[in-house]
Amino acid sequence: MTKIDPRDLSFDDWDEHFFPRPTEQEFDRVVERAISRRGFLGGALAFGSGAAVMGTGILKGSTALAQQTSCFAFEQLAPQTDGTVHVPEGYSWDVLVRWGDPLFSDAPTFGPASGHPSTGADRVFGENTDGMELFNKGDTELLVVNSEYPNPKINLPAGQEGSPASLEDVRLLQSIQGVSVMEVAEGADGWAVVVDSPYNRRIHHNTPMVIDGPAAGHDLLKTAADPTGTQSLGTFNNCGSGRTPWGTYLTCEENFNGYFGTTAELSLDDATAAGFKRYGVSTKVDPGRYNYHGFDERFDLSKNPNEPHRAGYIVEIDPWNPDATPVKHTALGRFKHENAAYALTPEGQVVVYMGDDERGEYMYKWVSRDIYVPGGDTSTLLSEGQLFVAKFNDDMTGTWIALTPEDTGMSAAEIALFTRVAATQVSATTMDRPEWIAVNPTATEAYCCLTNNSRRGALDDDGNVRTNAAGEQMVPNAPNPREINRYGQIVRWRPHNADHGASTFDWDLYVMAGNPTVHTEGPYAGTANINAGNLFNSPDGMQIDTTGVIWIQTDGNDDNEGDFEGMGNNQMLAGDPVTGEIRRFLTGPNGSEVTGLTWSVDKRTMFVGIQHPGSPFPDGEGVLPRSAIVTVKRNDGAKVG
Repeated sequence: MTKIDPRDLSFDDWDEHFFPRPTEQEFDRVVERAISRRGFLGGALAFGSGAAVMGTGILKGSTALAQQTSCFAFEQLAPQTDGTVHVPEGYSWDVLVRWGDPLFSDAPTFGPASGHPSTGADRVFGENTDGMELFNKGDTELLVVNSEYPNPKINLPAGQEGSPASLEDVRLLQSIQGVSVMEVAEGADGWAVVVDSPYNRRIHHNTPMVIDGPAAGHDLLKTAADPTGTQSLGTFNNCGSGRTPWGTYLTCEENFNGYFGTTAELSLDDATAAGFKRYGVSTKVDPGRYNYHGFDERFDLSKNPNEPHRAGYIVEIDPWNPDATPVKHTALGRFKHENAAYALTPEGQVVVYMGDDERGEYMYKWVSRDIYVPGGDTSTLLSEGQLFVAKFNDDMTGTWIALTPEDTGMSAAEIALFTRVAATQVSATTMDRPEWIAVNPTATEAYCCLTNNSRRGALDDDGNVRTNAAGEQMVPNAPNPREINRYGQIVRWRPHNADHGASTFDWDLYVMAGNPTVHTEGPYAGTANINAGNLFNSPDGMQIDTTGVIWIQTDGNDDNEGDFEGMGNNQMLAGDPVTGEIRRFLTGPNGSEVTGLTWSVDKRTMFVGIQHPGSPFPDGEGVLPRSAIVTVKRNDGAKVG
């Protein structure tokens, strides 16, 4: 059997390899039962496009799409397979900033083939750009960007093959992750980072943090370095993002489990051992994913078994105050946060929607106790309130179930620490990897990307049907006809009474991705708004602009073979929420994920993230591949969102 190098695994494959999950998903059963009852099984699935009426959830045909006038100001871009970015005719793109570019004039120089040294690595733009938001005061615009994880085989010296050889190597990797706060400005030559701006700041794996909410001070958060359990160092695996109405940035800790390991056999109490298994924290004595624990004992479970409990949260950052300490909000739950999408109730309470990005996990909602008043006190809005988890019903309705001590049998602190366990206790609906959630500013509705679930019926390395955590074979069954869901879908819901704070909602599927050129009929063909021209798989990132256009970013298979023939590289598409039409707008370099999206204040510039390009993007041959943020503009100067 071929030995697996953990550094070559995606986060999804890492978790599946070490902590296999059940492939049978309750959400799939709900969808299939709903369709079966209405008699819509057979032929191509045609449900859930924007032409469907909420509350019925089934699109009865595709003619509505053809009869609508398109809202898009561009012609669809053809799929691309090369090593650069493409945008439609009439648009142009440029590079704003890439990994290793200086935020300060004393930053180390980037070497084309060697990167930059450990010293000063926290003075440059970080690696693997992801979620981002733009903030402004007057004429000053700040771009705040996540750097999700490192690429050790690129970031470390070539001879080390991606393995840290010293604490200095670990510090380099720790410094290029986290968050970059930087001032940006547009000049005669386009957009650029304002080097040495007083607002520029790097937040990384060793930046001091404050812990608040119900878990703060709990024994499982206490360490020798922090016996109070109220302070920690660093924010980890910063995936999607969000913002608050009072002008702060929310960064979301996702696959934090891969940073921890052990140098010795462990003897854990039952609660800690169960928690490690539920969250995928490996207790094997081996180098692990990054081997932090081999050189930095903070990440060694044999010395600091509570350290993983201090990660997996949403972190609030004030972009306008470089001296402000970021806050980890435990009230918003601990899980693999994808992003944080906010809304306000009619009364002014703050609602935050969140997804837990792993197969078989859940969608959550936070509702603040207090109301948001512009200019007023905001200190309780992300710490005092109620956390809910979603349950989807067969009749295309749903309920938000409160995670309370009474209903879960857990204390408030335990709910915050082991949110996944609490959600299981109340029989929430398991989902196919809930990724980005977006709230429509033009209608009371929200959307969530369910990116894929490719393990149902899949075989392991020995040719056996994969087993779940209990050792049971994950075979397909009647209510789960899509043995291997490689394509993903987007679910949409509208809260009852047009109130995001409501406990009930109606739902449907906006789109189910597929490939009708390979699968001419059946569930793998996709919904009626998928056609040969707009093929994509694994919807991941998502934003909705001020006009209501849904921008969908993908992180899927780009080999253009088999089920993925004709899809091209990962991409960004635009969706019409009314007609359901979807058009390809941008393609990234081969090997890359297109992730992170925001706009300039005047909406004439779009900022788009390009993560882990597989070719020497954007500088060409002889230069290391570098994740980057690109700007996209219309050539006529009109708005792009």
